[in-house]
Amino acid sequence: MRSLPLLVLLPCLLLLGGCNTVLLSPAGDVALQQRNLLIASTALMLLIIVPVMALTVAFAWHYRAGNTKAVYDPEFHHSTGLEVVIWSAPLLIIVALGALTWLGTHLLDPYRPISRISAAKPIVSSDGAPLATGKPLVIQVVALDWKWLFLYPEQGIASLNEVAAPVDRPIEFRITSSSVMNSLFIPALAGQIYAMPGMQTKLNAVINAAGNYEGFSANYSGAGFSHMRFTFRGLDEPGFDAWVGKARAEGGPLSREDYLKLERPSEREPVRLYNAVDAKLYDAILNMCVDRSKMCMRDMAAIDARGGGGREGITAVMTLDYDKTARRGSGKVPARFVTALCTPDDAYGFGASSARDVSARDAAPARDRLPRLN
Repeated sequence: MRSLPLLVLLPCLLLLGGCNTVLLSPAGDVALQQRNLLIASTALMLLIIVPVMALTVAFAWHYRAGNTKAVYDPEFHHSTGLEVVIWSAPLLIIVALGALTWLGTHLLDPYRPISRISAAKPIVSSDGAPLATGKPLVIQVVALDWKWLFLYPEQGIASLNEVAAPVDRPIEFRITSSSVMNSLFIPALAGQIYAMPGMQTKLNAVINAAGNYEGFSANYSGAGFSHMRFTFRGLDEPGFDAWVGKARAEGGPLSREDYLKLERPSEREPVRLYNAVDAKLYDAILNMCVDRSKMCMRDMAAIDARGGGGREGITAVMTLDYDKTARRGSGKVPARFVTALCTPDDAYGFGASSARDVSARDAAPARDRLPRLN
């Protein structure tokens, strides 16, 4: 009978043997620093928790009914020494924990460019000159229903449900979403960060060991959420160049029309590579105007900054034939959207060379002269 508890625990130990402890043994320096922060914070808290738990058992044992040697003093009400220990020790732990967390939070800010490749590999040399490995690889990330699209603006390629990056090179993720709030999480690389439609978030990280690592969505986004997973491939420089070459050789084009088909809800999509990507696709996704008949968010902001469209702007509204709320099964009436007022060839009307020139032209109402800025 004494071996019964061991027999009960044995299946649990076997199950734990298959656990992936990637959070405690990450392959990226940012995730490693986050792991160290977690361990240090836990150790600081245990400096209070362990003694308290041990003293709870010790006092209960010492003052048990069967211990006649224990001194019982019903008149005891105060001890200055005891009060100092009780309050000063936790206070010091809280101060140390607060300082550690504050420093770690700011140093590991996902928007902040990383300051090192690893503890032994700085981004700058001893004389302060930047190293070649310090140039970040920009990857634009779009959370779709229910898959992940990765765009490489420098290489001119894209991939679906697979992302690759060279080892020991900083990575700058620029993240957005096509429909609902989501979350990008690659545990071996860095902490999770949200993806939201109409805005961009960032994540700076680096991978220090070659290998294939799991990435997934850490925020529930609907029926296909469970299968919204992808592979992050850490490659050496020749391997990354070969992966880019494969995309250019075997992939197909990704135009705006192709994207509008791709963003429709689907599950368990296979890995797909694209060898030619519309240069303005990510910007259009971010401004929610991949469909050229829709006005971009930045255009709306510029018009609002100049006084709005007035009553005339009311007619520049259409009902979506293909609406996200309807296609996601809500049954709601299709929403309305502001249409573009000019063709793309009329961009930056009135001779302005940039959106800033248009929006800063003057503060007069724009109801009689509304350019399309994209």
